[in-house]
Amino acid sequence: MLLVDDNPQALDLLSSICQGFGVKEQIRCGSAIEAAEIIKRRTVDLIMVDCAMPEMDGYDFARWLRRETPAPVCATPLIMLTGHAALSKIHSSRDCGASFVVTKPLTPGVLLQRILWLASDEREFIQSADYVGPDRRQRNLGPPLDSPGRRAGDLSAHVGDAHDPNMDQSDIDLLIKPRRVAL
Repeated sequence: MLLVDDNPQALDLLSSICQGFGVKEQIRCGSAIEAAEIIKRRTVDLIMVDCAMPEMDGYDFARWLRRETPAPVCATPLIMLTGHAALSKIHSSRDCGASFVVTKPLTPGVLLQRILWLASDEREFIQSADYVGPDRRQRNLGPPLDSPGRRAGDLSAHVGDAHDPNMDQSDIDLLIKPRRVAL
């Protein structure tokens, strides 16, 4: 796990939280430039990077990771850490290819939830002229009505008219209610 923050106290706190999760191997970096040098030499399973740092901020680091490194390194899950959760920062994080955004002050419960969510994440990795990173759609609701969609796997959002009358709640309960079976 690669932890990147220019604030030594924040880096210590992040490292302690991850150590509490049982993460034994941690690489701690005080700058995104230092983290980029680490990434060039070895692979990591997860990156947590602060958004606001001098020289190279977390957004620039994420864009570099997604666009300049070879596969599979470019697809490494990346959690952006931010002290200010303004909508513009969330959009910037999403648009530079971050897998997730977590606000500071960090709480172990929230951070663990995000890590576990990333461990089971099945979103495709998208590479286009304007964006490189995990598919920004959290749910595949399909294209808008009256639109053919852009991907072969897009589902139709149109449900259609009901063919049968709606069931009463008591009928639904009878179908789901557990019954004792005599053997």
